[in-house]
Amino acid sequence: MTIVLDGSNLTIETLVQIARFGAKVELAPAALERIKICRAMLEEKLAAREIMYGTNTGIGEFSEKILNDDQVKEFQRYLVYNHAAGIGKPLPIESVRAALTGRINVHAHGNSGCRPEITLTMVEMLNKGVTPVVCQKGSVGACGDLAPMAQAALLLLGEGEAFYQGERLPGGVAMERAGIAVPGLQARDGLAAINGSNVLTAISALHVYDMTRWLKQADIAAAMSIEALLGNLKPYNTKLHELRGFKGAITSAQNIMKVVAGSDLTTGQMKTKVQDAYSMRSTPQVIGAARDALAYARSQVEIELNGVGDNPIFVPELKLTLTGANFQGSPVSLPMDMAGVAITMVSVMSERRMNRLTNPALSQGLPDFLAHEPGFYSGLMLSQYTADSLIVEQRILSAPASIQSIPAAADQEDFVSMGMNTAIKNGQILENACGVLGIEFMAAAQGLDFRTFTPGRGTQKARKVIRRYVKHLEVDRPLFDDHNAMQALVTSGEILDEVEKAVGQLG
Repeated sequence: MTIVLDGSNLTIETLVQIARFGAKVELAPAALERIKICRAMLEEKLAAREIMYGTNTGIGEFSEKILNDDQVKEFQRYLVYNHAAGIGKPLPIESVRAALTGRINVHAHGNSGCRPEITLTMVEMLNKGVTPVVCQKGSVGACGDLAPMAQAALLLLGEGEAFYQGERLPGGVAMERAGIAVPGLQARDGLAAINGSNVLTAISALHVYDMTRWLKQADIAAAMSIEALLGNLKPYNTKLHELRGFKGAITSAQNIMKVVAGSDLTTGQMKTKVQDAYSMRSTPQVIGAARDALAYARSQVEIELNGVGDNPIFVPELKLTLTGANFQGSPVSLPMDMAGVAITMVSVMSERRMNRLTNPALSQGLPDFLAHEPGFYSGLMLSQYTADSLIVEQRILSAPASIQSIPAAADQEDFVSMGMNTAIKNGQILENACGVLGIEFMAAAQGLDFRTFTPGRGTQKARKVIRRYVKHLEVDRPLFDDHNAMQALVTSGEILDEVEKAVGQLG
């Protein structure tokens, strides 16, 4: 499958196909024509000696410095060198591929002024599997993700490093082996390659995709725990949530009832409490709130993926050069801060249900700590400790990065988004969330093993998948392997995929 990039139709799901699964890309012919028209206009303006930021001027605090003709030719090289100033471990390949895709889509609008060769070289890099080595840290998310994108842009000079066919190679070697011509950098090319929030947006897009699937698994885990705890099912009646009106809660309630469909609990003939604890009956409202927050984050990320994030911006039909701040990462970092908080919130509720499954005072007759011989065996007592430790870390990471601006460039860049920090910490929040939810899944499966009634079709399928990776806890054993296996299972989404095969697609 080849995905055509035209500047306007890039979705999160499409980006995942390119970044994670290696789908080929093509630049739309109309987009290529727009890039050529814009470049021709820029060259006319250069010939007329019109002052254009970052093209024939310095950048940042040096924006008032006017460059002579010889300097214009060399400036882009030194701009990329200077900005390739990151630190830390390399970003995952999928993150860098997603960022390159986003940058191509910016260029496709025909407002960036670079030569077509720059954009087409990025297309070739994606299609031939040449991925720049990019340090994880160093971007402040305004003037875009300059440090990581500059490190990627070194390959346009035949420099830097790249991953290619499983090896980490000098950039020039990787480009040569892949048969990609090095285009070099001329006027404007370097800044056009780096000046947007493409890395933080790319990572955020991947996170939105994974968080969406995680929330569906949170509904499944909740359904399993509610069944194991003999929950009253009235709180999951869709009508209840329709009367309030929040879309996320309606969806969550529908998901839970799909998972428990066919359960003996749905007959109304089993004895249940008149009203369960909040961690059970508030589940649709809480997961629903997270779902609504994520929907907003998705809309903002997809706007950015298809917008013109650059500076300056050229408008060929008006013969106009506009300088501004369309690189500013705040429109993405703020909603993604909220998305991270939402995932943490749902994780906290997951742990509270896990507590009810193991606490003999709350577990509706289940064995203490789900152990076969409580007191001699401790069962899943320590699993709660592990979940608690992950949640505390999530809470620390949930402090918003979008308010943490530190001025830079002699106060010329005196407010920055810190959106890359949002992206980095959201990855850690999501990793921990998979661990917390995995522990709830494990406890819910153990609890259901002690029950004699028939669970729902979705619940049965989820438990069957869990048992492929983690055996029932008959006698105490070291639990770290089980915890890691469950975290990996939730990360993979296999439970979700299998449950959807059994009950239909979840919302």
